[in-house]
Amino acid sequence: MTNILFDALFARHAQNEATFLTLDDGASLSYAGFVKRVAQLAHAIVSAGVSPGDRIVVQAPKMLDTIALYAAAVQAGAVYLPLNTAYTQSEVTYFIQDASPALIVCDARNEDDIRQIGDTPVRTLAPDGSGTLSQAADGLPDAFDTVPRRAEDLAALLYTSGTTGRSKGAMLSHRNLLSNARTLTELWQITDQDRLIHALPIFHTHGLFVAMNTALLAGAQVRFMAAFDTGAIIDELPKSTLLMGVPTFYTRLLDDPRLTKDLTAHMRLFVSGSAPLLAETHAAFEARTGQRILERYGMTETNMITSNPYDGARVAGTVGFALPGTEVAITENGKPVADGEIGMIETRGDNVFQGYWNMPEKTAEELRENGFFITGDLGVKDAEGRVSIVGRQKDLIIAGGYNIYPKELEDVINEVDGVLESAVFGMPHPDFGESVLAAVVLEDPELTPEGIARAVEPQLARFKRPRRYIVLEALPRNTMGKVQKNVLRAEHA
Repeated sequence: MTNILFDALFARHAQNEATFLTLDDGASLSYAGFVKRVAQLAHAIVSAGVSPGDRIVVQAPKMLDTIALYAAAVQAGAVYLPLNTAYTQSEVTYFIQDASPALIVCDARNEDDIRQIGDTPVRTLAPDGSGTLSQAADGLPDAFDTVPRRAEDLAALLYTSGTTGRSKGAMLSHRNLLSNARTLTELWQITDQDRLIHALPIFHTHGLFVAMNTALLAGAQVRFMAAFDTGAIIDELPKSTLLMGVPTFYTRLLDDPRLTKDLTAHMRLFVSGSAPLLAETHAAFEARTGQRILERYGMTETNMITSNPYDGARVAGTVGFALPGTEVAITENGKPVADGEIGMIETRGDNVFQGYWNMPEKTAEELRENGFFITGDLGVKDAEGRVSIVGRQKDLIIAGGYNIYPKELEDVINEVDGVLESAVFGMPHPDFGESVLAAVVLEDPELTPEGIARAVEPQLARFKRPRRYIVLEALPRNTMGKVQKNVLRAEHA
């Protein structure tokens, strides 16, 4: 028995002297050097008491040893559990109690708070190398006997954002991660000639698995940024070929007059995900750079599900076609609907997770016996098979017995001159069941809610029209750029 994920992503690079990571301070590390550091960290976590199958909770800064720790966990047969660095002590307590880890690795600055949570061993990481885990690894052997794992064994445990109830731990296997990385690497034609600008967080599917796993599989270079910085990305564009980002990356780049066709002439591909990309951002970016952003769709539980094509039309407002080897069905009550009709997005394939940690009932609710996962997203598929997301089922508004899909309204509101973006959500109403509200961010401060209402009136049936427009300076978003409608509902209850 082998360890398919470690062998494919890491072990094969043991003699590869090509550059893997370039850091913010200009330092770089070869693939071979990275594999040696991974081995040292694998020894360190085993010495700390980690055994195959154990969970390692990681809430640490984005740095070399953090990404090497992910690989070390895979090599040692452990289960890697990254946490958002913005989570509070109270939030982290829930994850630790639920996952029962054998080791916690945290930011050195938060060590005292983390130690108060329980008696689980704690090690630290710090950007200056002073963390106790880094120091423990220094000097340890730079070779480690990789622990064999089956394809269905867990490699990672990622918790969902928990906007509706308790966060759920999605169990991801070695097969889940490797199959998706292989599919995306081939589809997006990533090779060892690519240089990826990596400014995403690495506690999330997008930054950790989509960006890093594909680069590792291809042997590409990675410009590893501790955080997003517009100026730093502008500086790197002429030297790079790939950027994977969230919509906010692209709106911020568009705000910089240095973004031009000449600046991006060396770039091969811009990818966007984790949140919907506005059609106007899509158009503006193409106008400025001559390049069409490739939008794709995925979830914590499924890795990536669909993608606009690398060769072919990348249509704004859609997330493209089902990935090779992945099935996508649009259903109502579990039965497929006709092309062009709105329904629940379900998916099946090697990318789909193993279920929710400690939640067999929730797993049974959302993962059908036939292997299809019920995503909770509402979508529509055209005759070609191209998928568009309409919204989350939980965001569906039912007013007076009519189904109202927020994205349809948002698309209309966003087209009004002077509106930058909007978020439509429902609130309880004693008569209609729910009432439609719209939060808007304005480009034109002279625009009034009454003016927006007049502009959208000809395009929306009366029952769909927002009953109130709330002008905000910015929409509430999580760290991946997704609009938090649960926050809007709470604030305007």
